[in-house]
Amino acid sequence: MRVPAGCFRVLFPCSTPPFRKTERNCVSDVFSSRLIAEFRANRGALGGRFEGWPLAVLTTTGARTGLRREVLLGWLEIEGNGVVVASANGADRHPAWYHNIRRNPMVTVEAGGDAYQAMAAIPRGAAYERLFAQVVAKAPGYGDYQAKTTREIPVVVLHRIDKRGKGMGDWLVEVHQWFRAELRALREQADDLADGSATALVRPEPDLAHEMRTHCLGFCTALRRHHLGEDSVVFPSLAEQFPALAPAIAQLAGQHEVVARLQDAIRQLVDGFVPGESDPVRLRAELERLAGEVEAHFEFEEQTVVTALNATAAAPPTA
Repeated sequence: MRVPAGCFRVLFPCSTPPFRKTERNCVSDVFSSRLIAEFRANRGALGGRFEGWPLAVLTTTGARTGLRREVLLGWLEIEGNGVVVASANGADRHPAWYHNIRRNPMVTVEAGGDAYQAMAAIPRGAAYERLFAQVVAKAPGYGDYQAKTTREIPVVVLHRIDKRGKGMGDWLVEVHQWFRAELRALREQADDLADGSATALVRPEPDLAHEMRTHCLGFCTALRRHHLGEDSVVFPSLAEQFPALAPAIAQLAGQHEVVARLQDAIRQLVDGFVPGESDPVRLRAELERLAGEVEAHFEFEEQTVVTALNATAAAPPTA
């Protein structure tokens, strides 16, 4: 039996429509609601003419209204993830639910008697071509729909966000924690120089200044490399898969530029610090400013991308 791949008003796909042409037209919202209610009552299954079809209810947030929107869709599982296709029966316009996930990728999925939250990703380029080929191999009707329209029919991957195991987002938070600790230690060294604390008396001021320069160099170099990796690899991938994140990711990239300028200023202060001549109070003030910018950046980044990273990628293996 072929996997469903067509469209009602609820945008439910069907690759081998068992209905007469008039019956394949869009049905009423009332009928859609009844189908969804039956689907839930039967723990992810429908009877009658829909019996045996793999289906899912996708709940999105309306792009214009902000209200919950439910749609019954044909369901595929590819490489461990749920997949739905915005075929709209081969129409020349994308279905409404697709516009919703472009605005807000957080969705609820109900399939096979299970319900969970997911991030709805939209593969592009080579990743899309490979995935669409897999879709057509499982459900040839989607290829028929693509032949009916000039628009590229999107394929949406539903990344479950409650998967067990450490994700890339968790790893990012750990990296941030390391940077926070390094910055905290750097600020404590600046406090020692500015306050003439007991720590500074144990370690002569020239030695403390040298240690601070070494620490600052390591911190600034590591943070710059971290941001370079995000700007060149991580952020473009997220912005492509999750269009709704693109504005926030652009903002994060702008914050990287601000932090880089602050780092340069700090490096100049630390490298040029001469014990007994330079002003340690100014050095401490600049470090406090950098710390505030970096912490605000880390917090915004964690609020914005951690969930998407956890949903789409596992943490890198530890050495």
